[in-house]
Amino acid sequence: MKRLTSLFLALATLTTISCNRTPKSIDPASAQAVKVQLDILQDSVDSRWSEMVASDDGKLRDTRQLLRELSAQPGIDRTQLAQLQYANDRLVRRRYDQQTMAESARIDAYDAAQDSLLRVVYAVALPADREPSAPVKTLTDQIQSADAELVSFRVRYDQAASRFNNYLQVHTAELEQLGGKYIKLKPLPLFTLQN
Repeated sequence: MKRLTSLFLALATLTTISCNRTPKSIDPASAQAVKVQLDILQDSVDSRWSEMVASDDGKLRDTRQLLRELSAQPGIDRTQLAQLQYANDRLVRRRYDQQTMAESARIDAYDAAQDSLLRVVYAVALPADREPSAPVKTLTDQIQSADAELVSFRVRYDQAASRFNNYLQVHTAELEQLGGKYIKLKPLPLFTLQN
């Protein structure tokens, strides 16, 4: 019994000692700390981009659904709806990405194409002479709401990308030490026009 008690005390002591260990901290000036922080900043940028694209994808889906709803209404111009559907489907291929947005003309072209499409869709969906059906009104409200949020999505993306870009600039030497993909990192284009 004495032996069992001694063994139990030894195990309890070892467990207590191992549980009280704190992880070795990273030197904040080290290349490893820079890597960790840069990965966090990159995740933030990617997250903001994904949120913005998901919102835009939702707007395109809602527009497609709205056009389907409108096709069921009597007296609607089906040729016009087909043209609007074609224009809506093409928008995804015209959209910029994180690298091609460096050409601000590409962002402007996408925005202009989407705005032109939505103006015509709203004119068809919300005619002045009659009240739209509930599904048409709901979808139109959702599209308008997503459209209104676009600027805030772009501002949040620019904030995250600016922090990433600034960090790259300040820690060039540490990134060179890390090598690999870290040497190849370049500042990200922003929606805000740079002087």
